[in-house]
Amino acid sequence: CRNPQKDLPRAMFYSLIICVILYVAISMVLTGMVSYSELAVGDPLAFVFHKLNINWLSGVIAISAIFAMASVLLVFQVGQPRIWMSMSRDGLLPKRFSKVHKKFHTPSYATVITGFFVALPTLFLNLTEVTDLTSIGTLFAFIVVCAGVLIINKEDGEELKVNSEEGRVNSEKGTGKSEKEKVKSGFRVPYYNSRTFLPPIVLIILALLFALNFDGIAGFFREYSKHNIPMYGFLICASYVIFISIRRSLSLIPVLGLLINLYLITELGITNWMRFLIWLAIGIIIYFAYGIKNSKLKNA
Repeated sequence: CRNPQKDLPRAMFYSLIICVILYVAISMVLTGMVSYSELAVGDPLAFVFHKLNINWLSGVIAISAIFAMASVLLVFQVGQPRIWMSMSRDGLLPKRFSKVHKKFHTPSYATVITGFFVALPTLFLNLTEVTDLTSIGTLFAFIVVCAGVLIINKEDGEELKVNSEEGRVNSEKGTGKSEKEKVKSGFRVPYYNSRTFLPPIVLIILALLFALNFDGIAGFFREYSKHNIPMYGFLICASYVIFISIRRSLSLIPVLGLLINLYLITELGITNWMRFLIWLAIGIIIYFAYGIKNSKLKNA
């Protein structure tokens, strides 16, 4: 990674493109081998080859899946302590969470706490519950990131407007830095106007929804929604986001990310939503009981 400012975004885009192509290709192959109605299992790849009596390949895939899942969980285990360490340094968590091990130079206390809170519940939950809880937390994080990009774009737009005015005044006086020099450096999400692109995208999705579901919208709810309450919440939020995006000409990419992740999060069932909201409530309580009083940003 010679130039992180350019290389990291490119690497992330390339990884996403490769993963999407592989995901779609594998899905097409599986649905060609077995009816899609039989693939609602925890290990569809291994299941398909076992059903076709290719047991040795099914075993290889099953063993590979163990390593793949373990690597994903370990990545989460590595990332979460460092998030807590950063929060601790900002004053949002007790100082002990930012303690670094003298020998290994890692956030040791935060790592132990993370391991405890991950390992203990997994002893009493099945695989589906664990993966659903992981998914709902990850998707919610994506939603927050997309919303954050929209807020940053708004703040950058206001700053750019101010800088433009300051640059014009400074240019007239022959002093000060130019507008280009004042704008923050770093990766910026490409801007596409939602007012132009979002309405046709929504119309195409609605047309496909009715074309591919012969029972209409009622059939869509019966077949795809595990529980109606999250879906109704999605429809309300999506309508509001689409209205605001078109009205204010927001950036299309974070808006689409927000809508897609909102839809995906509705598919995880009301039970996972209740568990997630309880976990979220605990975090909010910690923030208002400790974090908001000790925040270095607020005190500064």
